[in-house]
Amino acid sequence: MTFSELGLQPELIKAVGDLGFENCMPVQQEAIPHILFNDINLVALAQTGTGKTAAFGLPIIDRIIREGDFAEKNKFNKPSKKLSASEESGKTQALIICPTRELCIQIANDCKKFAKYVPLLKIVPVYGGASIETQIKELKKGADIVVATPGRLIDLLDRKKVRLEEVKYLVLDEADEMLNMGFQEDLDNIFTRTPSEKNIYMFSATMPKEVEQIASNYIDNPIKIQIGERNQGSENVKHFYYLVHQKDRYLALKRIADYYPDIYAIVFCRTKVQTQEIADMLIKDGYNADSLHGDLSQAQRDHVMSRFRLRNIQLLVATDVAARGLDVNNLTHVINYELPDELEQYVHRSGRTGRADKQGISIAIINLKQKRRIKALEDILKKSFQQAKIPTANDVCKKQLFNLINRVENVDTSNADIDEFIPEITKKLSWLSREELIKHFVSLEFEELLKYYKDAPDLNVDESVEKEKQRREERQKSKERSKEARKRDFNKEHFATLCITVGYKDKVVPQRIIGMINEYTPSRRIEIGKIDINNDYSFVEVSREGAIDVIDALSGRMIRGREIFVDFADNFVEESKGKSKQKKSKPRDKNIKNKERKRK
Repeated sequence: MTFSELGLQPELIKAVGDLGFENCMPVQQEAIPHILFNDINLVALAQTGTGKTAAFGLPIIDRIIREGDFAEKNKFNKPSKKLSASEESGKTQALIICPTRELCIQIANDCKKFAKYVPLLKIVPVYGGASIETQIKELKKGADIVVATPGRLIDLLDRKKVRLEEVKYLVLDEADEMLNMGFQEDLDNIFTRTPSEKNIYMFSATMPKEVEQIASNYIDNPIKIQIGERNQGSENVKHFYYLVHQKDRYLALKRIADYYPDIYAIVFCRTKVQTQEIADMLIKDGYNADSLHGDLSQAQRDHVMSRFRLRNIQLLVATDVAARGLDVNNLTHVINYELPDELEQYVHRSGRTGRADKQGISIAIINLKQKRRIKALEDILKKSFQQAKIPTANDVCKKQLFNLINRVENVDTSNADIDEFIPEITKKLSWLSREELIKHFVSLEFEELLKYYKDAPDLNVDESVEKEKQRREERQKSKERSKEARKRDFNKEHFATLCITVGYKDKVVPQRIIGMINEYTPSRRIEIGKIDINNDYSFVEVSREGAIDVIDALSGRMIRGREIFVDFADNFVEESKGKSKQKKSKPRDKNIKNKERKRK
């Protein structure tokens, strides 16, 4: 279906045509008619990069135009001197809430392009990390549509610099992202400041339970749109995983980057520290790379993103939080240096490539223990992951070489003003044969690369070998566990635990107790096990056959002017319970000994 068939205003059709779009994407075709002609609530589940901004932006702008009679005031880019609707009323009609500064700016810019031929329509983005005073000035000029991040919007509401009491349309874009970033309370706050009667449109790439809860809390009887399977990744993205040893993860990343000379990718890490470390290592190794994480100032973030959008950076190493809301076209790859903690987040990561009907590749670098998580991801995305082999050194050199040859072959020489130098160059190189000239040329360009990869190892993991190694390790661990269990059982049967009324306060150490037992039971060698010393008493394991001898030998002995009492630990605990009010209970030596002898 084309945009002109949807019933949009001519101004919007013309603006969309200027952007090069004619046919609707699925989410646009489904959502626009609902929003355009009905007062309804809507929940739309669609993958990142599928045209969601136009799906809500175009119909909202259209309705504001019709309801504010903009069509008569604005005839195809002929600005009127009249005030905008928001300047006349001082009130905002549409509010679009999104999780990050980057996405806020992107949505506002897209909506301004849609409203290109409606110059009286005012669209104002408000977000953190920028001058709030400048944003307040823009709001004072009027804002028919406010695009906002939650924190900055609440700040402006508290200052009474933005008015939401006349909002008719409220959009939550990337709702799942906002929940992941902890904006639940902020959203509650914002909703209480908007009219109870309004149209709410929620757009999300995934639909975890938390998002469904928000939908049920705020949205009554919504129309539900689902493009593709629930939490499904983009159809234009192919998913691969590389199996490597943990220690080889960085080498694998470099090998992949070298194998794709024209790579333009985001490399996802889990922590800010890891992100900075990997970026620093890549830069040191000569790659066009940089980092994006929460410890960067807003000025640093803007600088990095500007360079990345200009493709002066090929590898952007980022955390999930820092990369949320990034809208960069033509990414060739998304590389998961580490898989995300929440596997649903992989949907967002992979959705940053394969946009606008272009093909993309999502790569996960994993070790053998993480392979089970790939199966879980396949279940979430309803897609298969293909195991790929890390390119060998020969593969990389060959790929780089032929990439250079293709560039040389296809270079445009029509504007190269070097004709006057050709005779001298030809003469200079005349002593070289064609094969020698090519060899010199390749050696000059690839000497360092060839040296680096000369003896480079194969980084691929032989799964059968690793599984056999794991099985051996498991068998060994099982043997050790069995040995420990037998030892515990042996100790339980072989040893008796005695309680001796000496402890740390008597300056006693294990060696002293061992010495006492050996000194006072000289007629036989008593086997001694674990010794546990407390402040007032100690537990000592001795062989069962020697337990009575130790009790007889040590009971009544003196240490530091105080008489020692010895008993089986169980008896000592029971008697202590019965006489808990006494400071110390004396074991009933003779009775206990007689009973034990009878048992023997």
